[in-house]
Amino acid sequence: MLVYQDILTGDELLSDSFPYKELFEGVLWEVEGKWVVQGAVSVDIGANPSAEGGDEDEGVDDQAVKVVDIVDTFRLQEQPAFDKKQFVAWVKKYIKNITEKLEPERAEVFKKNIEPATKFLLSKLSDLQFFVGESMHDDGSVVLAYYKEGATDPTFLYFAHGLKEIKC
Repeated sequence: MLVYQDILTGDELLSDSFPYKELFEGVLWEVEGKWVVQGAVSVDIGANPSAEGGDEDEGVDDQAVKVVDIVDTFRLQEQPAFDKKQFVAWVKKYIKNITEKLEPERAEVFKKNIEPATKFLLSKLSDLQFFVGESMHDDGSVVLAYYKEGATDPTFLYFAHGLKEIKC
């Protein structure tokens, strides 16, 4: 199994069990998340509690919770939304921090294609949710999520150049 860590913080943000699609020459990865139910599950064993003298809510402590699989699996922490000025400032700082960590060839590809990717993200800014890794480090990668038109499950966007592949 492959795990993708933030190269700046070491936080695990994604694994190969979540397939991705490359956007903007690989600058962004698009990953489909899913809402899942976690916790207590109701199992129908075919018994009729009312006929057997049982009560409808007999000792059931329903702790079921709906969570988004990616957020839950990687313990992502939601952050307040950025306005345009904050987002542009963060992207500029992030580009500087990432390019220092990349090999020259990858840094050039990243710098060349980050502008159209940023414009795409700015066009969706009001629809985006912002997540950071478990350490909640200020300088780390931000994972973005939004709902495509008509979708009930979120789509996540990752800055691919900010991820390091680790074999587990």
